[in-house]
Order: sequence, then C-alpha cells, then structure tokens
Amino acid sequence: MWVLIRREGAGGLALRAAFLPTAFTCQKVAAHAGETMRLELRSAMGNHSIVLRAGGDALEHIRMTATFTPLMPALIPFMPRDLYPLDGDDDPLGAEGRVEAAQRGLNSGMIYFRIDEPAFGNVLYFQNLTAMNAYYRATKTSPDGAVGGLWPELGYLLPTPVQSGKLPSDPLTAGVEVTLSDAILVFRHHAPPHERESARQFLQMLGEAYKLLDLPPTDYRDWVARAERTLIDLDKAPEATIRHYGHRYVHPYTASEYPDSMVQISVLAAVFDWGRWQGAAHPLEAELRAGLSRFYDPELKALRRYLPNVGGDKDADAVDSWYLYHPMLNLGRMALAGDGSSARLFLDCIDFSIKAARHFDYKWPIQYKITDFSVITATANDDRGQTDVGGLYAYVMLQAHELTGDPRFLDEAKAAIDAAMGMRFNLNYQANLTAWGAAACMRLYRITNDVKYAEQSYVYLASFFHNCEIWESELEHAVHYRNFLSVTCLQDAPYMAIYECFDAFTAFEVYLDQSGPDLDPAVRMLVAEYCRYALDRAWYYYPDVLPAGILATGNRNGHIDRKLSFPLEDLYPDGQCPGQVGQEIYGAGAAMVFATRNFHAVEGAPFKLFCDHFIRGIERIGDRSLSIMLDGGETCVATLSFVREKRRKLPRTKVAAADGDVLRGHPMGADRIDYHVPASGRLIISWIDGKG
Repeated sequence: MWVLIRREGAGGLALRAAFLPTAFTCQKVAAHAGETMRLELRSAMGNHSIVLRAGGDALEHIRMTATFTPLMPALIPFMPRDLYPLDGDDDPLGAEGRVEAAQRGLNSGMIYFRIDEPAFGNVLYFQNLTAMNAYYRATKTSPDGAVGGLWPELGYLLPTPVQSGKLPSDPLTAGVEVTLSDAILVFRHHAPPHERESARQFLQMLGEAYKLLDLPPTDYRDWVARAERTLIDLDKAPEATIRHYGHRYVHPYTASEYPDSMVQISVLAAVFDWGRWQGAAHPLEAELRAGLSRFYDPELKALRRYLPNVGGDKDADAVDSWYLYHPMLNLGRMALAGDGSSARLFLDCIDFSIKAARHFDYKWPIQYKITDFSVITATANDDRGQTDVGGLYAYVMLQAHELTGDPRFLDEAKAAIDAAMGMRFNLNYQANLTAWGAAACMRLYRITNDVKYAEQSYVYLASFFHNCEIWESELEHAVHYRNFLSVTCLQDAPYMAIYECFDAFTAFEVYLDQSGPDLDPAVRMLVAEYCRYALDRAWYYYPDVLPAGILATGNRNGHIDRKLSFPLEDLYPDGQCPGQVGQEIYGAGAAMVFATRNFHAVEGAPFKLFCDHFIRGIERIGDRSLSIMLDGGETCVATLSFVREKRRKLPRTKVAAADGDVLRGHPMGADRIDYHVPASGRLIISWIDGKG
C-alpha cells in the first residue's frame, strides 16, 4: 500500500504505508476527528489500519500512522525502507538530490534531504519512535540507525531480528495492536541556497514535526533540596575531595581520578552561582578557589589539566582541545559577575589560548601536547577533529572582549566562527560545546550586527538537535528513567551524559538571553523545550532515584554510592545498565545550575517561584504582585509553581495572562501550587497572605 505525494511538474515522493507479502483487501472507512483518511487492510496475517493526516499553514505536512493487529502470533520478516523520491514520471531512478542528515544511533528517527531534479524542494521525514515502543519490546529489537538509507531508497527500516543475523523468536501477540510506523513528512518548496539557510529550514521543519507529537509529561523536581544535599556531600564525603599542597581539590569520580582543572573550576563556578543566588558565598567556594594557582604553568602562561604532582600513569602534557578552553569559560563567567581573582587568572591565560588557536588554524585535533602542540590524536572515529571547539573558543574570546574592550578578541571570535563555516551537519563533536558555539554566534551578531553570525547559530543548533533523542525510550532499563529531548554527549556516543546536559542548558540560557525578538520562533521553541525537559529528565542521573538492581557494577571510574547526591555520568536510550562510566562528582554542579536558574526568591513573600522556562523579565508592580515575561514556544505550555518557604504557609495566589484571563491553580499538597501557563508572553502574579 503506497501513499503518493506529488506536486504538479515537480515530482514527488512515494511512501510505503504497509508491506504485505500476501493477498489483502483494502477498504476506506470513516475518518476520525482530525484525520484526512482512514484505510483498513485485511489479510491472512491480520488487520492493518492506515491513518493519514494532512495540513499545515506555513509549512505543509503529512502524517501517516500504520498499526497492525495479528490474527495469530506473528514473526515479523524483513521489510524494506519506506520512502522513495520520484521524478515527473514517478520513477525513483530519475530523481536527483542529496541527503543532508540521517539518524545517528538511537537519536531521533529522521532524515533530511532535498530533491533538486525535479525541483520538489526540501523534505524532513521524522519517525515518532515513541509510538513503536510496544513493537520494539515485543520483538526485542531497537531502532538503532533505523531511519536513513541510500538514494533513492530512503526512510524507515523497521527493525527485525533478521537484520542482526538472528532468527525471529519473539512473535507479536495475536489480537494485540502495535504501531509499525508513525511517519511525519514536512515540506519546503524551495531547497536552500547555502548551509545557514539549510540549517534554518531544518529547525523550522523539525519544529513543525515537534508540534504534532504527543509530548510526554514532566514532573516538578526540587533542585534546591538536591543542591543542598550535594553541597553537604561535597563538603563531608571523603570520596568527594582530596588534599594536595595544603589545598582541597575535587575528585572527578567517587574517590577516583586525579584533580583536574576543568573539574575544579566547573564545580567552583556552580558553587559561586549558588552563593550569589543565596546572597552569601558558600564556605566551599573559598576552599576550592584557593588551590587554582597550582594548575597554572607560569612558563607557558596556561592552565594545565593536572596538578604538578600527577601520577606517572598520566601524560601531564596531554590536553584535549576543549579542555584548554572550558576552564577559561567558567573563569570568564565568574569574572564577568565581578570576581577579581577569576578575572586575573583568566587574563593570565588568554594569550596562550590564542597561540594554540592560531597554531591549529582554528581547526583543532582531538588531543595534543600543551608544551609544543604536537598532535597525539588527530581525529575521532569519523576522521574529524574537535569540530565545535571553535565555538567554545569564540565564546571565551567574547568574554575577554567584554572584560577588556580589546578589539583583537573580537577578531579572534570572528576568525574561529568563520573557520567553522561549511561543516553543515558535521559540526557537532560534543553537545555542550556545540551549544556554546550557538551562544557565541548570537553574541557575535549582537556586537557586530552581521546577520551571518545569527544565521550561523542555526548551523550549530541544527547539528545539536540532529543528535537529540526526540522520543521516549522504553527499551530494557530505560523504562525507569526519561530520555525525551536528551542529547548524546558526543556525535558517536551511545549514552546521554549529565555534564553535557546541564552545560548545554547553561549555554542555552545565554543564547535565549542574547537572541532578542528576531529569533526564529521554531528555534526559540526547540531551545526552550530542550531546557524544560532537561529540568525533568536530569533527575534520573542520581542513583538514589533509580532501582539499585539496574545500576552498573563494573564501573570504569570509581564506584557508585547511592547515598551520595552526585549524578551518574551515563544513561542509555537502549536501556543498558546506567553508571557504567561512573558516578560523576564533576557533574555535581548540575543541581546548583538548575536551582539557581529556575527558582526565584520573591522579597517578603512566603514562597519561591519556580518556572520550567527561563523568566526573561520580572518586575515588582505592587506589594503583593509581580509582572513576569516568558519567551518559550508560542504554542507551548510552561509550568509555574509557588513553592512554600520553610516555616511559612502558602498564601492565596492568582495568576492572570496579559489579556486578563485568570488561570486555574492546581494545589500539590500544602507545599506547592502549580499553574499551567502560556510559555510565551506576560503574566501577572498576585497573592494574599494571612496578613493582607
């Protein structure tokens, strides 16, 4: 059964709706609300139901959902891919075009391509993999790299045991309906002229597909309490820190690995943010800061990865390219917030950081020796170096420019971003670095008013969201945690990582803050939604939240202690045991980052205000009233919560939209009341406590 999609004189597509190696009958039946057409196919195998929906105002789309109910226990044979480009005579071999991006591993099931001859335009094919969980679990398969193909045979290859060389032994249950395909196709009539426009169209089309999904719910997470627990464990647990040279340093993993400048400064920056949010520095801040100078090499005038007394099992001169710049990023953040010691160390290292960038001509290898820049590892498995380090470097240069006003730093930022142009969907190496690259581009646009940098931010974001898991996995142990809208930490990594999760979250706060009203609405929505889901799913990295029996026992680094409030490094969309890499103390800043960005103290009020979107503006307009501004997706919903302060009582609350529409609250016990509000626009908040 085929669905043909044509445009007069411009060719089209053929989408296979069902593959039946036997005779069948087809009947058109009454469509349900919101459906364009519904077909029922009957065969000796069972019953197929095909539902078609078509629509779209700005962007046209078609959605095809195919379900199957076997008449008897059914073993699924090999099925071919389901999508073919067509020329004007409906011949796939006559259509010419190119694939820009296809599914990587267990990331989103999508393929993005263009048909140039005939001039059909741009196509995004998106498989809603969430809908097929029942099929994957029943057949013991997974959709690893399921969407892709070789021109002209494209689309979804339904996973079957035969593909992995196994005999089918797990049948579908008779009489139980499963979804075999839930395909969304989004169209643009004109293929883009360059990579920046291609990236923008990809994000627009992905946003259109996203709006058609049944989004999974999110839950409120008490990141403030989690941060308080984390700070206690950082201070008290012997597995967390170690002393060298009379100073206190953070272990990267539980009682494991040598102190490391990236780890030390990352945790310090989170504790610094916590102190500013609380109104008083935490005692750990001074302790962690005191030993930073030991990482500084006065001869090189650079931060080293390790302390001078690192063990002989480490190459003290080896540095990953991103490791040179990420500690400087966090020093720069603290410096711009007014910390003088961070500013001095940051500027002491700045010339060496430029020297390294120029040596590699802004195209960095994986690893090199910091002493002479000799390359240790040039490329990763895909023959690429650290392609997105240029974006991180550019952001550091823009921090230096803001601190000093020196135009040479602005020139360096431009040079790094310019060198990254042309990489298309191969830009992403490590997710958080890609996010900082997007932030650098948007900041550069704000400074220079050169629109190509705003457009280049879309290239970084397209590569980032290409590596997202825009589906909720229920494979094996993944039923115990959430992965929707997570991103694999590296372009070829099999897992999501907490550090990349919350560091990208931090970068996206900057990106949205810099973007202004001219940001593409689909881009704003996708970035805001990533952050909303990060606040929820990151909770599952903490081992005390997961069943003890699913945690990995053979850890690559250290050990897992469920009593410690430090996150695991790794969760897997295919449901492998979490924590194989280890329990990540260098990810301890996650709770503090989430708490300080999304919980807001209100002076004189008996509550904190929580919102799962960034609040862009907040103004006190009365003794017991606030005006706040959200800038999430125009069609999305945010959660706004009044969270009771300790030893206080929640007041009566009221939330109204800008048009005066009063929204309904949902009491969650005595400690919290939730409101579901528009994610974009102004809200008026008021309350009446026991005194008023």
